[in-house]
Amino acid sequence: MIVCVCNNISDREIRQAIDLGINSMDELREALGVSTVCGNCLSYAVDVLDEHLASKANAPINETVLKRQTMTN
Repeated sequence: MIVCVCNNISDREIRQAIDLGINSMDELREALGVSTVCGNCLSYAVDVLDEHLASKANAPINETVLKRQTMTN
């Protein structure tokens, strides 16, 4: 869904930016241009930002454990 009509920015693009390290609305503005023209998208962009950051914080951490084969006699 398009969040920022002026700059044609979708909620998916916002989530991807967050996955790449964006953590604040100021960073979203700088990186994607969200809410830099008319500002009508600000509240929805903040909602997407907050919800996605919260879901990442509550997500289980997937750890990869490397196992080595051991030599046995």
